[in-house]
Amino acid sequence: MGPPVDNIISLIPQKPPFVMVGHLLFVDERSARSSFIVNADNVFVKNNLFQEAGLLENIAQTAAAGAGYIAKAEHKPVAVGYIGAIKDLEIFNLPKVNDELITEITIENKILDVSVISGKVWHNGNLLAQCEMKLFCRQ
Repeated sequence: MGPPVDNIISLIPQKPPFVMVGHLLFVDERSARSSFIVNADNVFVKNNLFQEAGLLENIAQTAAAGAGYIAKAEHKPVAVGYIGAIKDLEIFNLPKVNDELITEITIENKILDVSVISGKVWHNGNLLAQCEMKLFCRQ
C-alpha cells in the first residue's frame, strides 16, 4: 500500500526517547512490517541487550505505525493505542546493540476499537520473539 516510510514519528503517538520502530517497510489493511536498529542509548537496552519489554513495544509500535499510515491515507488523525493483553509470548533470543530488527504484525481480528494482532520479530532471519496482543485504540 505504498512506498516505505522513513518519517515514522508522524505515524505513531510515541515520541523520543520511547520510539521502538525506525522505518515502516510495508503496510496493507491486515499487516505491517517495520525495521529498527537497536541503539546503545535506548531505554530498553541493558548490558548491551535489547530487553523483553523493548521487543513487546517494538511489536506494538509496528502495529501503531501501520494503523497510522492507513489513518493518514484516509485523512484521519493518528490514534493513541494501549496494550490490553499479551498472550503466548515466546522470547527466543535478545538482540544486541546495533542489531537490525524486522518486525511483522498481522491483524487477526478487529472489533470496534480493539484489535488482536500476532507479531514476530526477526534478526538476520532468526525469530527472536513472537506473541499475540490485544490493542485498544482511541481517537
